[in-house]
Amino acid sequence: MKTRGFRIPFNRPFLAGRELDCIREAVMDGKISGDGLFTDKCSELLEKELKTRPLLTTSCTAALEMAAMLLVKPLDEVIVPSFTFVSTVNAFVLRGAKPIFADIRRDTLNLDEARLERYVSPRTKVIVPVHYAGVACEMLQIDHLAAQVGAYLVEDNAHGLFGKYHDKYLGTIGALGTLSFHETKNFTCGEGGALLVNDRTLLERAEIIREKGTDRSKFIRGQVDKYTWVDVGSSYLPSDILAAFLYAQLRERETIMTHRRRVWSYYHECLKDWTDQHGIRRPTIPENCESAHHMYHLVLRSEKDRDGLIDHLKGLGILAVSHYVPLHLSKMGRHFGGRHGMCPVTEEVCPRLIRLPFFNDMTVDEQDQVIDAVLNWRS
Repeated sequence: MKTRGFRIPFNRPFLAGRELDCIREAVMDGKISGDGLFTDKCSELLEKELKTRPLLTTSCTAALEMAAMLLVKPLDEVIVPSFTFVSTVNAFVLRGAKPIFADIRRDTLNLDEARLERYVSPRTKVIVPVHYAGVACEMLQIDHLAAQVGAYLVEDNAHGLFGKYHDKYLGTIGALGTLSFHETKNFTCGEGGALLVNDRTLLERAEIIREKGTDRSKFIRGQVDKYTWVDVGSSYLPSDILAAFLYAQLRERETIMTHRRRVWSYYHECLKDWTDQHGIRRPTIPENCESAHHMYHLVLRSEKDRDGLIDHLKGLGILAVSHYVPLHLSKMGRHFGGRHGMCPVTEEVCPRLIRLPFFNDMTVDEQDQVIDAVLNWRS
């Protein structure tokens, strides 16, 4: 996505203040490969806050691939929303599993828990709730169904770090959770992620998979005299330079979350009357959820309106964008049985959704320019 040349970009990476100081400290420490000083600092901070065991990775995609290595074998079925990024499903397909595409709710755009049971079969091994925009799926119902059928829950929480469901942090409810620290996320190091290991019976093997299939983590802790190849795995450790950048951001989590909440709330308040008047849907946050405020989106009346608004804003130097294309209608999705009509809400919403510019240090003046441009648009 090209962002140069826009007066107001869709996203602007945010510096919390001490990123360069932390990178300098990492370099001076003399170890900039994975599992260095700042990898430990990030892990300790996340573990203390989330009350679970985090393993930093090179991306959320990498964390999902680790989850798939831990949980599935060929021909297992994995229920995923069609409305998500391709990494959510690719990770499991790489291990030979079959994706079962599920539809979403109209309000939160999350997995529709009321329809979820129809996707279950004796081969169901994993259900993947995706907390869209940092708003929680209805995890009580989803977890109940997973327990009934003996399936694991893997939370794709790329959008939702520090969001909550019934006072429990997103990503810590299922057996595993995944996080993203991509440039577009609330907390970033450019490219990065984490696997949250909530089921401790999976931890030892998760460490092995992350360390190229070796028991190097045990060696570092002094539990074995030397390490060797013991299982499948790959190289999923991020550089400690990336971890240093991330640590500076995580330290300022309260400030960053306050910024995100302010930007989201201002959009929500200023656009209410206009959206109500024109039959346009704003985001929904259920009462039992605390959003991570990852994005602000609108669902317009038609694809023509959505594209028209994007072009209108672009003409004013403002970059707003669409989002996911239904996975079940993609070339690969059709290969796995996807067809028109199988996820009607996804097919209805995707062509009409627009995401407005949203970043941590977005000013009120910048938001006012976006809001005025939206209010002055004529479809």
